[in-house]
Amino acid sequence: MQYSQQPIHGTISGTLMGAEIQLRILATSDLHANLLAWDYHSNKPCHQRGLARVATLIHTARRERPQNLLFDNGDFLHGTVLGDFLAETTPTIRSGRPLHAHPMIASMNALRYDAAALGNHEFGHGLGFLRRSLAATRFPMVCSNLYFKPTRGAPLAEPFLILDREFRDSSGSLHRLKIGVLGFIPPQTTVWEKRYLKSRASVDDITASARLLAPELRARGADLIIALSHSGIGEVEPGLGAENASSALAEIDEIDVVIAGHTHLTFPTAARHNLAGKPAVMPGFFGSHLGVIDLTLRKTGKDWCVASFTNETRAVSRRDPATGEVVPLVGDDAAIAEIARPAHDTLLARIDAEIGSTPIPLHSHFALLTQTAALTLVAAAQAERLKHALADGPLANLPMLSAVAPFKAGGRGGPENYTDIPAGPLRARHLSDLYVHPNSLSCLRVSGQDIADWLERSVSLFHQIAPQSCDAPLIDEDFPSFNFDVIHGVTYQIDLSQPARFNPYGRVVAPQTHRITALAYLGQPVQPEQQFVLTTNSYRAAGGAGFAGTGTDQVVYDGLESNREVLAQYLRAGAVPQSISKHPSWSFVPMPGTTVTINLNPSAIDHLPDVPHLRLEPLELQQDGFRRFRLHL
Repeated sequence: MQYSQQPIHGTISGTLMGAEIQLRILATSDLHANLLAWDYHSNKPCHQRGLARVATLIHTARRERPQNLLFDNGDFLHGTVLGDFLAETTPTIRSGRPLHAHPMIASMNALRYDAAALGNHEFGHGLGFLRRSLAATRFPMVCSNLYFKPTRGAPLAEPFLILDREFRDSSGSLHRLKIGVLGFIPPQTTVWEKRYLKSRASVDDITASARLLAPELRARGADLIIALSHSGIGEVEPGLGAENASSALAEIDEIDVVIAGHTHLTFPTAARHNLAGKPAVMPGFFGSHLGVIDLTLRKTGKDWCVASFTNETRAVSRRDPATGEVVPLVGDDAAIAEIARPAHDTLLARIDAEIGSTPIPLHSHFALLTQTAALTLVAAAQAERLKHALADGPLANLPMLSAVAPFKAGGRGGPENYTDIPAGPLRARHLSDLYVHPNSLSCLRVSGQDIADWLERSVSLFHQIAPQSCDAPLIDEDFPSFNFDVIHGVTYQIDLSQPARFNPYGRVVAPQTHRITALAYLGQPVQPEQQFVLTTNSYRAAGGAGFAGTGTDQVVYDGLESNREVLAQYLRAGAVPQSISKHPSWSFVPMPGTTVTINLNPSAIDHLPDVPHLRLEPLELQQDGFRRFRLHL
């Protein structure tokens, strides 16, 4: 894994020809306020996560290579129960000085990060909270494609950075290098966080911004340029406004190193070790991995080039292939654990508050296969709230539908990534388990055609299945389960013999496909021009993931209450979860003689009586901790 096609342009101190510097780049990404190895939904330890665990890896990596730089690639403040709790409690500001630093910021300060990029989730609790949190940072922030409009507030981060650092070469001579740093967030951030960013800011295309700024960094003397790309590894030549553009960034001559993120994956992989021949890492999510890039920089005249590199991700845990159990590889760093402990202990005292009760288990084990009680409960809470909100208006007589998706349904989150709430008391932590994100409630006016197209986008989760095939994989693992919307209030079937209309990223690949059949409302076929009101969340209503019928013009209700709050109110009012009837609202078109496979949490076996209408057979345990199941179509 080497490249030296493009010299690193710039003038630095020293004149030795052929001098070599060993430099280690360390990276975290998508921490999502996971400070400790703890799952607040299940209220038990989770060895696969936590900045306190990654901190142990950081210290080891620094001891191995004393010349190093540490970066975070964004989404560090928000995205978990702890993140939501901290948004309510810290930090406070008096006379412009933070009284209490956010524990994540305090931890990053303690670890001496060299710089960090903003991620799209940083905006999830509003600009005020974000500004107050960043006020306590002792490291610079960068975001190269976010622009605030005049009079709408000062920038949250610098458009680029130049870090002046001294490094010794192999002979002991000292050299001063200028490290250029760019940072990027997906352009869709203004859609996903419309509530806070609309009319205040814009986000430009990632690669267009990089092509503009990277040469400027060179002109300012940058000897090495690192792109902190809070963006997935997508196509080399993505369309304008692409969400996942890290591969395209690596194609830009002036960029030397890419740190990717956002999609919660790891890179390098067994099949791919570089992007455009350049070093790159994507260090997982929630503190699952530390990204490590080792560079050999060689002096040629006045310039430096990357003579060679190695790249890897180091995990905080591993899975025993024989048992599927997670085995920790490192323990918590004591200093970070101490910073996190007060917030952690306070939160534990709050999350067990009783909200309601359920006579049946609420789980997401089969949420990709059939209607579930857990999603039906959330859908009913949304619909009930909107019925009251629209009761006295002109839309009161339109049919009310409710769209929900399983946030936790395995996939890249692993076999532990399921909701599994036992019958009994429903507690505050269970609400966050049922509805992970603090989206706000929204409602759209849509047509029957919009409903059909919305569902086509959703059911592109599934692979095309050939009739009479045996044990074909059912789920496209690149398709996130949070985009698998189920629309409650209508009935429909899914014809898996047809190709998916959309790819996992929402691009139309088979425009003539019609997987959705027998779409009906109250037993009658839904007509294309028929009008409905559809409850959903603010992310989806604003156009998140590109569903039909969304966007500002379609919104008829844009509430301030979160979907999670709506669910809590519904339960406090006495609502009780109900079992699903023998005739669920959606199903697959029967394909006699055809079987497919799906990987589920092993404990799904215990819940097979909940889905007697599904012909599911448990198969072997997988090395990644999942259990394989066979479904007869």
